[in-house]
Amino acid sequence: MDRLPDQLQHRLRLVFVGSAAGQRSADLGHYYAHPGNRFWRTIHAVGLTPRRYEPHEFAALLELGIGFTDMCKLGAGMDHEALKAGVDVQAFGEKMRRYRPATIAFTSKKAASLFYGKPTARIALGRQPPSDDFPTVFVLASPSGAASGAWSLQPWQKLADHIRGERT
Repeated sequence: MDRLPDQLQHRLRLVFVGSAAGQRSADLGHYYAHPGNRFWRTIHAVGLTPRRYEPHEFAALLELGIGFTDMCKLGAGMDHEALKAGVDVQAFGEKMRRYRPATIAFTSKKAASLFYGKPTARIALGRQPPSDDFPTVFVLASPSGAASGAWSLQPWQKLADHIRGERT
């Protein structure tokens, strides 16, 4: 059983993709639920949402064309623990091809590294090179409080600019 259910529908503007649910998110059933996580204030600050949503309101973002999923659907907690439950990269890719979001945003280099199959050190933040038959991909700095040392708002702003149709 998935720790957090996908929030997906066809042709969303944007799907946020994490590595795995944090323990608090899994316990509460809400994406990015830890109070130290910057996710909700960041998506509002960069203009992706008209107001600051709270974690328990995550399903309401479908109305804005924004969905959620994780690379690891079975594990929860810090990545070094959660990812022991396994990652099905092929199933993730098939899911994205089926739902066809316009843009996918990995909310950490770790999540992107799982998809691309390369170390986080070789993953650049920002828009990724295009891939045939796959949505536009961005890699964002992790909003997790545990990743504060690597925080940068810039890739989030570039994502928001892209979603608004502005030049990135």
